[in-house]
Amino acid sequence: MNWLKTSLTERLQIRYPLIQAPMADGITTPELVAAVSNAGGLGGLAASAWDPEELRAAIIAIRELTDKPFAVNLSIPESVTEDTSQIEHAKALLAPYREALGLSRTELATYQLPTFAEQLAVILEEQVAVFSFTFGVPKPEDVAALKENNIITLGTATHLLEAILLEESGIDMIVAQGAEAGGPRGTFLGTPEQGLVGCIALIPLLVNHIRVPIIAAGGIMDGRGISAALTLGAAGVQMGTAFLACPESGAHPKYKELLAEGTEITTVLTRVFSGKLARSLKNRFISEMQTCEAELPGYPFQQFLTQAICAAAIQQERPEFMALWAGQGCALCTSKPAAELLKTWFGQVWEILGRD
Repeated sequence: MNWLKTSLTERLQIRYPLIQAPMADGITTPELVAAVSNAGGLGGLAASAWDPEELRAAIIAIRELTDKPFAVNLSIPESVTEDTSQIEHAKALLAPYREALGLSRTELATYQLPTFAEQLAVILEEQVAVFSFTFGVPKPEDVAALKENNIITLGTATHLLEAILLEESGIDMIVAQGAEAGGPRGTFLGTPEQGLVGCIALIPLLVNHIRVPIIAAGGIMDGRGISAALTLGAAGVQMGTAFLACPESGAHPKYKELLAEGTEITTVLTRVFSGKLARSLKNRFISEMQTCEAELPGYPFQQFLTQAICAAAIQQERPEFMALWAGQGCALCTSKPAAELLKTWFGQVWEILGRD
């Protein structure tokens, strides 16, 4: 049996059944996306925070580096309620951190999320090979438009009910995000805590009940994890944390240093950065803010309030105030180039599962 020939590789016409997870805050640079695609996987660009012209420029930059397919990831818009008093309370709680970074207590910018419709229009116009998304399901008319343009759709599920809804909505493939994964939880039905299912339980469950290809994500760091996911029935894997320390990654050098020092118990689930439950390396900001986490506003308001703090922390090289997204496998990170990592990992898969 050829373990590397799956419904994922055949549909995307790629060599390896691997997707590089889209990671926000400038981590998935055009260089990283292109390097993974050129090496035989599918690179992924995180673009939810970008306005249409920024998104178009990034797509053009990637295409200057590769003629292979890649994915662009957006967040599905959610209904949110603004609680002014809660936001004002959060501003007061965050004031000491702004002061520590030399930021004004009063000059808080008003942010607005980019318009999803305008972002999607760019993806359609640019004929991106794969549209991936999280936090929900696109509107039927958006799914129809993507299909009309022969763009493959890739949704995120954290439990079976979400996967069923994605499949019924006509989504082509589903990323099964295990509890081990770094960054924001993709849960959109029920509470995020209900979506904290480990990969070893989640993958076979979805494979048994869902007809479209299932992509395993969470805690997969090398050929051993890839082999396990394929054996469980996944058509491929999505890996994010494993690429954080690459030279092509846009992660701050201090961030990369902490990954090398991390272990499986140094990551925690927190809402303090964005209002969404997310897995991050634990630092001072998380430790101090977790006692008042219930008092903070939800997404996207908490993200707006912490955006300047995170940006200043990066500029001033202060990782104690950065959002250090990382999965539970972070201790296995290596700093090799992306292409070398793919070659190493799939060499391991061949040794474990055999070539035929």
